[in-house]
Amino acid sequence: MPGTSSLRVYYDADADLGRLRGRTVAIIGYGSQGHAHALNLRESGVTVIVGLRPGGGSWARATAEKLDVRPVADAARAANLIMMLVPDQDGRAVYEQDVAAAVVPGKTLMFAHGFNVHFKQIVPPTGVDVSMVAPKSPGHLVRSEFQAGRGVPALVAVERDASDHALADALAYAAGIGCTRAGVLPTTFREETESDLFGEQVVLCGGVTALIKAGFETLVAAGYAPELAYFECLHELKLIVDLMYRGGMKFMRYSISDTAEYGDYTRGPTLITSAVRARMQQILADIQSGAFAREWIEESRQGGPNFQRMRREQNDHLIREDLGRPRRPPAPRWAGAPVRGPASGPRGDITPGVRGAPARGTPGPAARADRRDGGPQRADR
Repeated sequence: MPGTSSLRVYYDADADLGRLRGRTVAIIGYGSQGHAHALNLRESGVTVIVGLRPGGGSWARATAEKLDVRPVADAARAANLIMMLVPDQDGRAVYEQDVAAAVVPGKTLMFAHGFNVHFKQIVPPTGVDVSMVAPKSPGHLVRSEFQAGRGVPALVAVERDASDHALADALAYAAGIGCTRAGVLPTTFREETESDLFGEQVVLCGGVTALIKAGFETLVAAGYAPELAYFECLHELKLIVDLMYRGGMKFMRYSISDTAEYGDYTRGPTLITSAVRARMQQILADIQSGAFAREWIEESRQGGPNFQRMRREQNDHLIREDLGRPRRPPAPRWAGAPVRGPASGPRGDITPGVRGAPARGTPGPAARADRRDGGPQRADR
């Protein structure tokens, strides 16, 4: 099928963490990803400095972890590798004010998302390696998986290889935060940026929240209790996603009822009409052309009035977490640990439940016979 390819996946054996020994890494920012990168690298034996705004809340948190915390400009000057881990909309200002002067030939400038480089908000000078290591996970899971002796997958890209060893250094960094334990896939800044934005807008954030709200509102408008609509349209979504995460759509469909599976096949596709697909294509075109980036950058420069208004409106919607709290049963063992709320910090993370070993296809006969695979099963299998 179109888009099918065979990518090389890098693991621990492909990375030499020793490349970072004797060098200093500056982590600029201490939010979701920043805290995980800094602590994981330190525990991997790497010399780490955290660059932050003096007096901010992140400074106190990083200091409490006994990290070497310095103003951004000082951290950038002292480092051989500089990893930018500030929000996209703040990246250009932080870079121009405090980092650019320290980015000189022989150094490496790194990112965990290609937004600012791809859309020319940050233009690194010549003679500098420019690379990316992008964990495909919220930062708190990057940290907890590392502490458990595992890792999360990541993407790696090299925008400029001035030293002829930019990829090797990037893989060493990926090993330092634990990602080569799970696998690191090669990509480009363009591909990572555009596909990441598309996934967020069409499926993971924009698409799924709009679908949940529309389903919830349809049930409530038809006279069903909001609490019931909450469970049917939001609460149970996590249970279904857990199954897909564990073994793909095939395992999810194996685990649900025949009635649910038939409804999946016959009604689900009717929601994704040709008009919906055309809208997806337009959203992708706006990302590819830079229209979305320009819109978001301008919104941020004006202080985000529309962003804040939309945030208030969405947070005031009837579908709220507390609709499910009074009657929410304990999470079943197969579903993993309950999702925790936002962590402390500038934004925090929603930390997913305990990650189980992914299933490989449909469970075998023995698993079916005694239900040892742990999922909710059909009575007739």
